[in-house]
Amino acid sequence: MQRSDFHYDLPSDLIAQAPPDDRAGGRLLVLHPDGALEDSTVRDLPAFLRRGDLMVFNDSRVIPARVLGQKTTGGQVEVLVERCLEPRRARAFVRASKTPKVGAVLHFADGVSATVTGRDGGLFLLSFSTDLLAFLERHGDIPLPPYIQRDTTGDDAARYQTVYARPPGSAAAPTAGLHFDHALLDALDQRGVERATVTLHVGAGTFEPMRSESLEAHVMHSEYAVLDDATCARIQSNRAADGRVIAVGTTSMRTLETASRSGRVAPFAGETDIFIYPGWRFHGADVLMTNFHLPESTLLMLVCAFAGFDRAMEAYRHAVAQRYRFFSYGDAMLIFPPAQ
Repeated sequence: MQRSDFHYDLPSDLIAQAPPDDRAGGRLLVLHPDGALEDSTVRDLPAFLRRGDLMVFNDSRVIPARVLGQKTTGGQVEVLVERCLEPRRARAFVRASKTPKVGAVLHFADGVSATVTGRDGGLFLLSFSTDLLAFLERHGDIPLPPYIQRDTTGDDAARYQTVYARPPGSAAAPTAGLHFDHALLDALDQRGVERATVTLHVGAGTFEPMRSESLEAHVMHSEYAVLDDATCARIQSNRAADGRVIAVGTTSMRTLETASRSGRVAPFAGETDIFIYPGWRFHGADVLMTNFHLPESTLLMLVCAFAGFDRAMEAYRHAVAQRYRFFSYGDAMLIFPPAQ
């Protein structure tokens, strides 16, 4: 398959520019095993699940990764931390009128500085003069995706973050989780749906367009993921009881599939550059909840791999026709794989 096979026409006014007033108030398009599409709401999610199902959430916390500074010459710079490598080291995008060279020093608030120590493809390696996460908490902004055409507001600090976020490290939100508030989680508990977590620190590279036309030629960006012993045991217990594993978001799915490459889930901690597209055999999850993704994106390719290409693209055409809201602050899908 080619990248262009995953194109669909999306009116720009369907790209959500702000979150809904109610976290769980968005729409939910349900793709049933027989291919039927059902228009529902996120608040009604428990009705589509059953006792003993296990939902797996990505608990990574978005860091305020964007910070403004100056070069020694006085020129303005914008740094977007793609990943914290160590307490004072980062890999980052740097925007400036002139590309800084290795050895250049960037200056920020509170007298904090960062030295460019190298390059990693299109990214810069930076060494900061202070603890990076603490500095970003004081002076950084939440990095909204490039398709949200407005400045960050105070509301984004809370709404571009899941209510269950824990370890800091993501430069972008695991957006399927943005739909869950405590009331919805309580409703799932009452339904008998269980919960577990994995961690995948989402890199800003998730927004980078796929540049090769051939899927086989594409090299995925690498991200750090963890599936610990406790979650592994929960999944194995669920499988033994003939339960279903529901991946909440493509990041949870990528973590589960990384940890299940042998055909059986096992604890995992490390880098993953897994690229899932049609033809992939899934072992980690039975159901997928996810937002609507960009045309020709690797995330849409994952959805097509799980749902089936024709079923997925038909669902996207339906969502456009019914004016669902797209991308990070948009609506969601609940995808059951094709009936065997």
